[in-house]
Amino acid sequence: MERIAIISDIHGNIPALEAVLDDIKSRNIERIFCLGDLVGKGPHSKDAIERIRETCEVVVKGNWDDFITKETEFAALKWHQQQLTPEHEQYLEQLPFSKDFYMSGKLIRLFHASPFSLYTRIQPWDSIEKRLSMFENTEETGTFEVTPDVVGYGDVHNAYIQTLFGKTLFNTGSVGNPLDLTQASYTILEGTYESKEAGAFSITFNRVPYDIEHAIYLAAEMMMPDLEPYIQELTTARYRGFKPVKKDETS
Repeated sequence: MERIAIISDIHGNIPALEAVLDDIKSRNIERIFCLGDLVGKGPHSKDAIERIRETCEVVVKGNWDDFITKETEFAALKWHQQQLTPEHEQYLEQLPFSKDFYMSGKLIRLFHASPFSLYTRIQPWDSIEKRLSMFENTEETGTFEVTPDVVGYGDVHNAYIQTLFGKTLFNTGSVGNPLDLTQASYTILEGTYESKEAGAFSITFNRVPYDIEHAIYLAAEMMMPDLEPYIQELTTARYRGFKPVKKDETS
């Protein structure tokens, strides 16, 4: 039996990333896969890229990893772009879209957001049709004779697992910008890696506390733009675009 740690959505939050990597090391897990969004939101995109390159065997591309390398008119995004060197941008540009492999007889597919694009977002509360579409083979994932048994992704910063007509869909949550609990999140897959023979298989979710105040201090020290929304998300796990529904709007 082997274990693979699945991490995602670091978003330049080094205190959170180091806490998760320390937890993974304490469990003697040597294989780490990352599902993208290494950069942005937090202040240390360059350092996050370096640590992920050092520690992760597989890294797929996230939406932030994609658009941070493109021209923009947004001042906040330009600030994050300025934290990167051309070599870091080149690294992000060459990241693959997805990763397929067998584990204990199950075909597992990992990507950032959906099989359709880096920007098509699927939430755990979306329709059954949308959630089942996560198992489709597309031009982005490649054409296969079979569809995956297990799909894991990041993007929505909300850890969950669902069984859908015999298939398993899970989201590993976010390391650096969780929007469900104010603790870093990652997942462990356990089984026989690269084996097509049926065997024991499990998915475990892990939450890791980290020094949120220090993460905020580092962002403030660098005079990072959009600091207040960042603080809100780290301290409340509430998305900056969240708008509470008023009582008179529910009827």
